[in-house]
Amino acid sequence: MWFCCRMAETGIFPPRSFLINTILLEILTGFTRYSAKRPINLCERSLPMHVYLDNAATTKVSTAAFRAMEPYFTEQYGNPSSLYAFGQKAHEAITEARERIAVRLHCEPRESTFTSGGSEADTQAIRSAAQWGAKRGKRHIVSTKFEHHAVLHTLESLKKEGFTVTLVDVHENGIVRPEEVAVAIQEDTCLVSVMTANNEIGTIQPVEEIGKICREKGVLFHTDAVQAVGHIPMDVKKQQIDFLSLSAHKFHGPKGVGALVARKDIPLLSIIEGGAQERGRRAGTENVPAIVGMAEALEEACRHQEENGQKMAALRDRLTQGLLQIPHSVLNGDAEKRLPGHVNVCFEGIEGESLLLLLDEKGICASSGSACTSGSLEPSHVLLAIGRPHEIAHGSLRLTLSEETTPQEIDYTVEAVTQVVQYLRGMSPVWRDLVNGKQPFVIQ
Repeated sequence: MWFCCRMAETGIFPPRSFLINTILLEILTGFTRYSAKRPINLCERSLPMHVYLDNAATTKVSTAAFRAMEPYFTEQYGNPSSLYAFGQKAHEAITEARERIAVRLHCEPRESTFTSGGSEADTQAIRSAAQWGAKRGKRHIVSTKFEHHAVLHTLESLKKEGFTVTLVDVHENGIVRPEEVAVAIQEDTCLVSVMTANNEIGTIQPVEEIGKICREKGVLFHTDAVQAVGHIPMDVKKQQIDFLSLSAHKFHGPKGVGALVARKDIPLLSIIEGGAQERGRRAGTENVPAIVGMAEALEEACRHQEENGQKMAALRDRLTQGLLQIPHSVLNGDAEKRLPGHVNVCFEGIEGESLLLLLDEKGICASSGSACTSGSLEPSHVLLAIGRPHEIAHGSLRLTLSEETTPQEIDYTVEAVTQVVQYLRGMSPVWRDLVNGKQPFVIQ
């Protein structure tokens, strides 16, 4: 704290990020000393258990997907655009992958375009719909306040180009109300974009109801299904989805590949110029190994979706119940309408960054928000959208499971989080004021 005192004396303050990192270092150093003086059973092992609970950020590539990819790195490495037989074998692999993905999403093979991931797919879908709308004099878009930044940032750029955007409120349970989407649609609305499952709090949206509303009103409907595909059933025809975004590394496929499913009668805007690949919808040589791996991973995930979902939901509830035993904690989002492996909890009186650092010391990989904004010091826009105050949103913890997560890992995590929260609160002046009644508790 000497450093902080010297800053106060001189009146010279470094950037907030530097200050916070300095404080976190002091916290971590103090925790190390604390741990050395006071060993505590399970959580104080010299070699802590390794627990990966950040599967919403990325997943481990499955063995099946990895093996499917291998030949296309070393044996069948031809360019799929080449006319000779060696290249055409790669083209055939892409065609087969497209067909396998179509079966799982209930679309036609020609309706999918391979991308670098969910963010690119989101951007292409929204800009394609905007272009389609502008040609018809429709320049209004409806979305929500807790979409992924790939959607929100694209909408911001379109606003600068003369489009208007309405962001529908998200209520405390983290669920978008279809009737409010319906009210937001105007005569010049060209697109509604609502994610299937939120990446931070895991709540599942009434996509089918929203799709029906959009179809009745003649408005295109896009859903960012990056967190949903492979984990819950998706059917673009039944759910009346015009655009669907997915990303392979969220369901045990490789990073750097995804897809945009777009209704066949909707023209797609190519946002990458240079070649005629993907039927002129995306320039650049296709990533054949990754595309093959994505198809294999999706097929495997869908094949075991029900049994994996039941297993993860049971462990999710076990984890939730354990964490909510910590005083002044709250679950973010609906307790039931959520992904089977997704838990997001706020703890009053602590900072999420400190919590993550100390959990990492115990071998636990977690997040305090979306992975794409993990370097940000601002509170989660998702938690703010569901009504969490700034000071509460800063104390969030996201834990996301996979089918490989074990009950032992869940119990270890509950004990570790409980201990770390207790430690951080013990050194927090904010917590001291709360306990002493100088400030009221927000979380009861």
